[in-house]
Amino acid sequence: MRPEELKELLKATKSGETTVDEALLTLRRLPVEDLGFARLDTHRELRQGLPEAIYAEGKEASEVVAIAERLLERNSSPVLVTRTPELTADALVQKFPDARHHSRSRLVVLGGARIAPSKPRLGLVTVVSGGTSDLAVSEEAAVTAETFGAEVQRITDVGVAGVHRVLAVQEKLQRSDVIIVVAGMEGALASLVGGIAAAPVVAVPTSVGYGASFEGLAALLAMLNSCAAGVVVTNIDNGFGAGVFALRLLMNRAER
Repeated sequence: MRPEELKELLKATKSGETTVDEALLTLRRLPVEDLGFARLDTHRELRQGLPEAIYAEGKEASEVVAIAERLLERNSSPVLVTRTPELTADALVQKFPDARHHSRSRLVVLGGARIAPSKPRLGLVTVVSGGTSDLAVSEEAAVTAETFGAEVQRITDVGVAGVHRVLAVQEKLQRSDVIIVVAGMEGALASLVGGIAAAPVVAVPTSVGYGASFEGLAALLAMLNSCAAGVVVTNIDNGFGAGVFALRLLMNRAER
């Protein structure tokens, strides 16, 4: 439930359009619904502006479908299913005709039509990826931001091994409201972009790289030690977290 919906419910109760018992039934569903195998945070959209996402990895397909059904009933925004195995994605697409499966990022978007096309976008999020091997993570960030109302531009394959590629897109970087930098190997791209652009930079280390990259640890440490001031860092391969952080920045700005 979003704040606007709660206000409408209170107004309807005050005017008599909704009875007190009907309003109580609606509010009773907040903030937690127990499905037996999962406790859903149905209050999150009201608190934070974004509904609870479903982390599908390790869950049975039937469990993910059941959780998705409830969240779609309780929220007005789209529902995002992350790290979705193929069998689970197939089950969701079969159950929900409007489901959109983004196979590269392993995301499934449910109820995407709930964001009206005519509604102004929150702002411009630029997702910059170091190499094509980073695209699974960068797409997770991009699709997350797009799903909940941000305009997204993608800049791909501009790793620091060819620094001129980043310098060639400086104008696009400067037009951005938030920049997400996704890179593996040594993770230096975040420092380079952070030293060029005025927008907040969210760095996402990926597990891409040879042995001494330690499955993303080298990139993580490099980004945490960035010499560009103000770069913030998510966990390894956490494109979803970066997308949500960018959305919160834009939503907070819009509210103010």
